[in-house]
Amino acid sequence: MGDWSLRETLSTASGTVRWDRFGDPGGEPVVLLHGTPFSSYVWHEVAPALAAAGHRVHVWDMPGYGSSGMYADQDVSLGVQGEVFTELLAHWGLREPSVVAHDFGGCVALRAHLLHGARYRRLVLVDPVALEPWGSPFFRLVGEHSHVFEQLPAALHEALVREYVTSASHAGLRPAALDALVRPWTGERGQAAFYRQIAQADQRFTDDIQPLYPTIDLPVTVCWGTEDTWIPFAKGQELAALIPGARLRPVPDAGHLVPLDAPARLASEVLTFLAR
Repeated sequence: MGDWSLRETLSTASGTVRWDRFGDPGGEPVVLLHGTPFSSYVWHEVAPALAAAGHRVHVWDMPGYGSSGMYADQDVSLGVQGEVFTELLAHWGLREPSVVAHDFGGCVALRAHLLHGARYRRLVLVDPVALEPWGSPFFRLVGEHSHVFEQLPAALHEALVREYVTSASHAGLRPAALDALVRPWTGERGQAAFYRQIAQADQRFTDDIQPLYPTIDLPVTVCWGTEDTWIPFAKGQELAALIPGARLRPVPDAGHLVPLDAPARLASEVLTFLAR
């Protein structure tokens, strides 16, 4: 677990997806979804805790993210990610796993469930992109002018990504963690991929499903960092109120990157929920 790398691959219409799983092969399955501009590395502290508790933990990098395939004109939209996730669940043979999803991963998990028939035993949403409006002024600026930002000198681009990723944390990221999150977005391929995924972000992918939240019929917990400056805590309250029976669990002193700001607290919340 110290060297975070994903050993398995699946070829999809949106490119090669890298994935891995660990823990007790007979344990209850749990699938972890990352957000943007991150990768499965955000779970590198939470995943071992879930595995140690007896769960079979599945992680993956979305197409266009982390160690998965990145290429020109790639469709990495939230619409495609929901389809890829549904395909992955079938590939893994998981008929009803528990799912823990952060940021964009929350929208991906919700779309897979509400639009593509994916079934979950339980669902944990961690500071998800789920309600309009979303997208910071910086995010919208980059999306509207991605062709300009793609031409930034490499050093300036990396500095921009580092500052952007850092702003998602309230506690402050350790240098090794920051390096791991930034590294996939460096180099010619990574730089183009970073602006590609922002350019393809579109609120219509949450608008599609937001009216369906009151129809969700499974146990849901919403965990939210109280110091999230990307998506304020009030959105967590709003989302929990829309999903029947959903529990809202504030995570004190954590920003948007709850899995890295408060991994022990988040793992505890998830394990308690899964055991209910």
